[in-house]
Amino acid sequence: MAKGNRKLSDSRVVNALRPDPAGGDITVFDDRIAGLGVRVKPSGKKSWVLKYRNKHGEQRRYTIGDAGKGGMAPGDARELAGALKVDISKGKDPSAERRTERNAQTVAELCDQYLESREAMVAAGTFKASTLAMDKSRIERHVKPLIGKKHVKALTARDIETFLRDVRAGKSAPAKPDGQGAKRKRGGVTEGGAGVAARTYSMLRTILQRAVTDGAIEKNPATSLEKAARPKDAPMKRLPFVAETVSALGKAMREAEAEGENKAGLQAIRFLLLTGFRRMEGLTLQWEIVDRAGRCVRFKDTKTGAQFRPLGRAALDLLGQLQPKAPAKPKGPVFPGPGKGGHFVGLPKVWARIAKRAGIEGVSLHGLRHWFASAATELGYSDLIVGALLGHAKKGITGRYATAPDPALLVAADAVSRKLAEALDGPSEAKVVNLAQYG
Repeated sequence: MAKGNRKLSDSRVVNALRPDPAGGDITVFDDRIAGLGVRVKPSGKKSWVLKYRNKHGEQRRYTIGDAGKGGMAPGDARELAGALKVDISKGKDPSAERRTERNAQTVAELCDQYLESREAMVAAGTFKASTLAMDKSRIERHVKPLIGKKHVKALTARDIETFLRDVRAGKSAPAKPDGQGAKRKRGGVTEGGAGVAARTYSMLRTILQRAVTDGAIEKNPATSLEKAARPKDAPMKRLPFVAETVSALGKAMREAEAEGENKAGLQAIRFLLLTGFRRMEGLTLQWEIVDRAGRCVRFKDTKTGAQFRPLGRAALDLLGQLQPKAPAKPKGPVFPGPGKGGHFVGLPKVWARIAKRAGIEGVSLHGLRHWFASAATELGYSDLIVGALLGHAKKGITGRYATAPDPALLVAADAVSRKLAEALDGPSEAKVVNLAQYG
């Protein structure tokens, strides 16, 4: 309800306005600027508003700002109202634009759409569930907390740059209770860093490109980022192969075994070192995919898809020791846990005890894979061969042989596993292997 015109340039007049005793909103208009007024709600809340007609002749009301104590001063409200009236005279409709902005898609909503589409792809077998899990984690840990509320259309390259800087600084990581990192379901600590920023940037760029494809935005702000500001995932730094360190590891394993350390855990550590397998590739290994005659493991699925991985003779010798006397169940685990049918799950704790005994610091189980790669490099093998031994998704030698490992890879796997086994056991303790049993 309108209540006449007042001199709203005087803040005392604005402060003296009171709610309508009969209830409902009242609006008092300025005596100078047409359409500018103060709306007073029954609660006493006051707002500066501008009443106008758009280019179609439709009446609109636009809220400029708070008119209560501590809110927008009369002079500022008048100045802003004047600017708005100029825009309106040019055909703009500030009320409609605000409504559109409020209804605009946020970054969080776009991310939810992306995850929904990826879930469908996982169900169809065209996207890996593990990759989806990592994308979900990055979105929930980093994207949503830092820029989730921003509208996709309003997102700029500078916003992306600030976001990545915050991720690198660890601003999106959860609080660390009792001085410890907050653990994720899959283990580890959720923190920032250059690597996390690089992988999150790559994912976000893909998500925003979807918005471009759908016509929601004209240009991807992530690709608009200056090249110098784009984070790069640093290449894996291989831990150098030091025979003395691996020998210390072998000595610690023998001592620990004599004192009753978990044998399955010790065998798993040895296997990971002799093969370069990822931790879960080794621990979840089942007998049905071990092809001892073909000297390889035929993975149905890995981080880079289905593949076979060559096995050196030292690794095959270890598998020969692990093979049950009775025929193994096809889906039986190579490294069984104490339960029925499950694989061994306590390896990180076993490794922590062995590493401490051996005086090895700052090396995780993944470091065994690094040692394997470094041992191969020290033997003179190319990155192409090393990548194939590790199961990297590279074109070339891994793509030309669809049914069995390349003989060159088998020779390399033999040499690398032998070098590592000798470092673990010492040349004098190297076991004589009956090669005939491997075909």
